[in-house]
Amino acid sequence: MNSFEEYRLEAIRDAKSKLKSRKKVVSNLRNKKGKELDSIINEGHDQAFKKIDCLDCANCCKTVGPLFTSKDITRISKNFKLSPGDFTEKYLRIDEDNDYVLKTLPCPFLSSDNNCNIYSIRPKACKDYPLTDLRDQKKLLKLHLENTKHCPAVNEVFNHITNKVGVK
Repeated sequence: MNSFEEYRLEAIRDAKSKLKSRKKVVSNLRNKKGKELDSIINEGHDQAFKKIDCLDCANCCKTVGPLFTSKDITRISKNFKLSPGDFTEKYLRIDEDNDYVLKTLPCPFLSSDNNCNIYSIRPKACKDYPLTDLRDQKKLLKLHLENTKHCPAVNEVFNHITNKVGVK
C-alpha cells in the first residue's frame, strides 16, 4: 500500500470518527452569513488542494460516481458516436431519486492510473466535485458532511472549518 492510500484510508476513518461532532459544526455554520461561510469553506478548499492531488486518490470515481444530466448524456454519447438512449442503456441506470447514475463502479471511464478517459467532456458533477470552492455553501453543508466519508480533501476542509469555528 502506498503512502497516499494509507493517508486516504486514515482520512476516511477520521471522517467517520468525527461525524457526530461535525454535525454540531454544521449546525453552528448555519448561523454564519453566506459570504463568511463561503470564505471559510473556500479557504479550507484551497489549503486542502495544496496538499492533495485527486489523481493520487480518485476515491470519488471508485466509490460514489456522478449524476448525469441530460446535457451530460447528450455530450458524452456524441463523443462515443452513440445515441443518448444507447449510451444510457450501456452505462447508466435511474436511481431511487430518479437521477441518472452509473450502472457500475468504479467509473468505467476511469483508467488504471486514476486519469479520466473522458476528462474534457466529463459530467458537470465531476467538474464541480467536491463543491467546496463554489458559492452558496450553506446549501451544501449536508452534502459536504456526507462527502467527508469519501473524499480526503473534504475531510481536510472540515478539519479547517472545525479549527476556524469549533464546536459549541
